[in-house]
Amino acid sequence: MKIKEIDHHSDAVLAASNDLLAQLSSSPRHLTREHLLDIINADATHLLMAEEDGQYLGCLTLVVFRVLSGIRARIEDLVVQNNARGRGIGQALIAQAIQLARTRGAEAVELTSHPSREATNWFYDKLGFEIRETNAYRRKIR
Repeated sequence: MKIKEIDHHSDAVLAASNDLLAQLSSSPRHLTREHLLDIINADATHLLMAEEDGQYLGCLTLVVFRVLSGIRARIEDLVVQNNARGRGIGQALIAQAIQLARTRGAEAVELTSHPSREATNWFYDKLGFEIRETNAYRRKIR
């Protein structure tokens, strides 16, 4: 298995991304070619995908951005194909994301997970992520 940063559009990457998104959310948005290009071409976003034998088995998006207090990094949309879970793919994706965030100057990597996702939260804890004592707020604007 290989983890690679996607730096170009392909129909296979688009199809795999949409397939993986369907496993991440019960109401996924359909990713278009334009959306994929926006992600790939943005300086702050990095689409990492796990590939084996020509199949994409998982992905995540790493966002690295500068704010007044420093450089921040966030992992978003980590998902592994249902039939490929338990093989270390998520761990490999996160390890690559951490390394990329480090090279981009981030001091830490953040992510979120719903408290009801017990296995996922156990997984993040096992990888050294710590729950922060904070309030996370969200306001819908559309």
